[in-house]
Amino acid sequence: MVEARNSIHGQWSSRWAFVLAATGSAVGLGNIWKFPYITGENGGGAFVLVYLLCIAVVGVPVMMSEIMLGRRGRQSPINTMRTLAREEGRSGGWQILGFSGVLAGFLILSFYSVIAGWALSYVVSAVGGTFTAITAERSGEIFGELVSNPGVQLFWHTLFMGITMFVVARGVREGLERAVRLLMPALFVLLLVLVGYAMNSGGFMQGVHFLFDADFSKITTDGVLIALGHAFFTLSLGMGAIMIYGSYLPENVSITQATFTVAIADTVVALLAGMAIFPIVFANSLEPGAGPGLIFQTLPVAFGAMPGGLFFGTLFFILLVFAAWSSAISIIEPVVAWLVESRGMSRKRASIVSGLITWLLGIATVLSFNLWSELKLFDKTIFDLLDYLTTNIMLPLGGLMIALFAGWAMKNSHSMGELGLKRSGYKIWQILVRYVTPVAILVVFLNKIELI
Repeated sequence: MVEARNSIHGQWSSRWAFVLAATGSAVGLGNIWKFPYITGENGGGAFVLVYLLCIAVVGVPVMMSEIMLGRRGRQSPINTMRTLAREEGRSGGWQILGFSGVLAGFLILSFYSVIAGWALSYVVSAVGGTFTAITAERSGEIFGELVSNPGVQLFWHTLFMGITMFVVARGVREGLERAVRLLMPALFVLLLVLVGYAMNSGGFMQGVHFLFDADFSKITTDGVLIALGHAFFTLSLGMGAIMIYGSYLPENVSITQATFTVAIADTVVALLAGMAIFPIVFANSLEPGAGPGLIFQTLPVAFGAMPGGLFFGTLFFILLVFAAWSSAISIIEPVVAWLVESRGMSRKRASIVSGLITWLLGIATVLSFNLWSELKLFDKTIFDLLDYLTTNIMLPLGGLMIALFAGWAMKNSHSMGELGLKRSGYKIWQILVRYVTPVAILVVFLNKIELI
C-alpha cells in the first residue's frame, strides 16, 4: 500500500456504503430502460447468456482494475492516472485514460439526464391517471408530444440535473452516501413489488421463457457487440465513476468481494427488470422487441389496461427515476472531484459549473428529437451518435486502457497488494486482464468499426 495517500474528498464509512454506491452507479437506466429492449431486439435468452459471459470475462476483471487504480491513486481519474503513471515509471500519456473517462461521463450524462427527465414526466402522468385505459395509438401520441416539445423536455432535463447536483454538492458522506443508502434499498423493494405484480399478470411464464430460454440461432455478431457494449455501460466502466468511487474506498475493504457483490447486484436488477417487464408485455400481446419505446410507449398501455395499473405504473416510473438518479450522481462525480483538486474550486461551485456545462450539452439531445431531428452525422441524430460513440467506442476503449495499465504497466507487487488476492486468484485475474479481456474488447471493437 502507498503510505499517507488519502482522498481530500473523504471516504465511505464502510464496505457496504461503497457497495451501495457502486451498485447505485451500476444500476441505472441501462438495467431498467435499455436492457429489456435490447434483449427483446436480440432474441431473448441467448442474448442474456452472452451478456452474462461479457460481465464475467470482461466486466468483473475491468471493474476490479478500475477500483484498484482509484484506491491506489486517491484522486480524480485524471490526477490518479498522472500519479500512478509517475509511480510506475510510465509515460504521462496515461493521463489520457483519465481524460477520456471524464469526457465519456460528461457526454453520457448529457443525454442520460434527458431520458431521466422523460421518466420524471411519466411519474406525473401516471399519478394523474393519464395511462388509464389508454390505447397504443394514444400512448404513442403522448410520447411523441413529449419528445417533440423542446420546452417541456428542457424543463424535466433541468429538474433532473438540479436534483443530481444538489446531492453531489453535499459531498461524499452527506451527499453521495446518504442518497444511495435511501435510493438503493427503495429501488430493490420497488422492483420486487413489480415482479410480484408481473407474476399475477397472466404472462409470467412466457416472459421467463423469453428471458432465459436460449436460441443461439438468434444471436448475431452485432448482438454480441451490443452485449459487450452494454456490459460496460451497465457497470459504469471506463467513464471514471467506478475509479472515483474506488478512491473513497477504505484500505481494509476487499476489492474482489466488493466487485463481485456489485456485479451480481447489477445483473440481478437487470434480470428482475426483465422479469417485471416482459410478462406484462406478453400478457397484453405487445411486442418485446419494441426498441427504446418499450418503456415509454408499450408499458403505459399495459399498465393502463391492468387492475391496479395506475398504482403500479406510478411505482415503475418512480423506480426508473431512482435508478437514473443513483447513476447520475456517480457519472458527474469525477468532474467535480477534478475541479476541486486542480482548479481549487469549492465543492459547491464545482458542482454548479459541471452541472451547468452538462445541462447545456443536454440541450443538443433535447433538440435532436424535434428541431434538429434532420441534423445527422453518419446517418445518426445527435442523441444516437452520443449513445453510439460513448457506449460502443469510448467505454470499451477506456476499459481496454484500464486493463492494459493494471495488467501490464503496474508492478505485480503493487496490484497484488491492492487486490489482496492469494497467488492463484491473482494469476486468474492477471490472465483475464492481460490477455482475455483486451482480446475480447479489441475483437468486438474492430468488428463494430466495420459495421459503422
